[in-house]
Amino acid sequence: MTQQNEPPFWLQHLGELEAGLGADARGLTQKEAGLRLAEYGHNVMRTHRERALLAQFLLRINNPLILLLLAAAFISALTGEVTGSFIIGGIVLMSVTLDFIQERHAERTVEKLRKSVAVHASVLRDGRVREISVEDVVPGDVVQLAAGDIVPADARVLEARDFFVNQALLTGEAFPVEKHAGELDGTGAEGEEIGAATNAVFMGTSVISGSARVLVCRTGAATTLGEISQSLAHKAPLTAFEIGTRQFGFLILRMTFLLVLFVLLANAFMHRPMLESLLFALALAVGLTPELLPMVVTVTLARGAMRMARRHVIMKQMTAIQNLGGMDVLCTDKTGTLTEARITLKRHLDVHERDSAEVLRLAYLNSYFETGLRSPLDEAILAHEGVDAAGWQKIDEVPFDFERRRVSVLVDNGRTRMLVVKGAPEDVLRLSRHYADTPSTHKPLDAEMRARIQQLYDSLGREGFRVLGIACREVARDHPHAVVGDESELIFAGCAAFFDPPKQSAAAALAALARDGVSVKIITGDNELVTRHVCKELGLEISGVLSGEQIQHLDDQAL
Repeated sequence: MTQQNEPPFWLQHLGELEAGLGADARGLTQKEAGLRLAEYGHNVMRTHRERALLAQFLLRINNPLILLLLAAAFISALTGEVTGSFIIGGIVLMSVTLDFIQERHAERTVEKLRKSVAVHASVLRDGRVREISVEDVVPGDVVQLAAGDIVPADARVLEARDFFVNQALLTGEAFPVEKHAGELDGTGAEGEEIGAATNAVFMGTSVISGSARVLVCRTGAATTLGEISQSLAHKAPLTAFEIGTRQFGFLILRMTFLLVLFVLLANAFMHRPMLESLLFALALAVGLTPELLPMVVTVTLARGAMRMARRHVIMKQMTAIQNLGGMDVLCTDKTGTLTEARITLKRHLDVHERDSAEVLRLAYLNSYFETGLRSPLDEAILAHEGVDAAGWQKIDEVPFDFERRRVSVLVDNGRTRMLVVKGAPEDVLRLSRHYADTPSTHKPLDAEMRARIQQLYDSLGREGFRVLGIACREVARDHPHAVVGDESELIFAGCAAFFDPPKQSAAAALAALARDGVSVKIITGDNELVTRHVCKELGLEISGVLSGEQIQHLDDQAL
């Protein structure tokens, strides 16, 4: 849909992008959408046709050993050994059938996992919103997205309000990403990476909160997710096990041919009857053929696949079991594989870098009384034990927005009315005039203390934490509402630090791999500081780091 030498759609000027798509924020007409559907095709990732079941079954016979066994069965039948012919043919049929059924079962399981994209989308057609099938979304459509939606295509953000998207599917990043309308600076290779596309959304990612209107730029196989799907849809190269069995089959075939030829020539030299010599040579060929080998191999691999299934591992291709056992390098994702993919509140610190129950209490009150869809950070705070909001009631709230980057709630416990603020550390610190020296005393916030607090944020960031600033201020008991102007003269309480913790089983698994001589490489969309911290927690030594930008500048040989 775009020329290969053009920049990614999120770096193009919106006017040029709309002109190229022949569309704008008003959306398409139903007639135009129909024409584009005929031109671009349905919005589906899989474009290759699946072979018929019979063809898939017959392709499994294309193996030297299987062909040799079938030839032996045919020859046995010609020589009158009908029983032997049926036995050999039956063994081959059982082996191929068992292999076919096992892999078909795995493919059906994988297909169920693949169906994770939304069924319908809200698009602007003929000037009004219509619910259509995701498959019918075309480039140029304007789609409305809200919390809980799955993004149906790659699109440019036209309007956004409190719009958070989880794109861990593509980047591995566990934290929601803020998306907004606007132009991006296209300089540098970093701007072409998906993580930098803050004005675009991608097929298969999910909306965490807020709402947006987006202009569809790429659909189906042309999307980022579609390109990944296409790369995985190519026929996989033969595994080492398949190559080995094929080579063994060819070896048996060559030996059989040479021995049969030798027997015929020897008998001819000794003037033996030709028919008798031929029958003896054919009997020798059948005897040399390992009839039970395919069956033994298939049954052994099937038992291995069943053992793996009991451990919740799907072997889509049974012959990959041997590759798994023989690997010497394992490339793994980080989020959800080495970590829990579940954000937790790790630390709640005051300005003196001490764990503070008061900071935790304030953060909890803010998240507990905040309305709207809670972010994963709010969920992490509320999941923390030892805090109770009983006795407090909410009076008013200043909701979160991306310009302020904070949320404030006005609460009262019958004795004190207090505004509690939680948000981006630098913004909360900027609005503060005092800091809590102890839970009951506060002091003026001078330049030296501001520098110390900034240093605390920086050190937590280097350790891989996501940080929120927490502040508060008392207001008069008759103060009825909370407004943006109240977010001033705050008392800075401290900060809350969040982390995606490593899995308890990951360290032991990595140690076991190391003992077996398997080198582990982590491929992640998360930032380097977070990844280094996770590796340190898991006891995994880092020998080097290669960024996506560096990889883009490497040719295949250098990589």
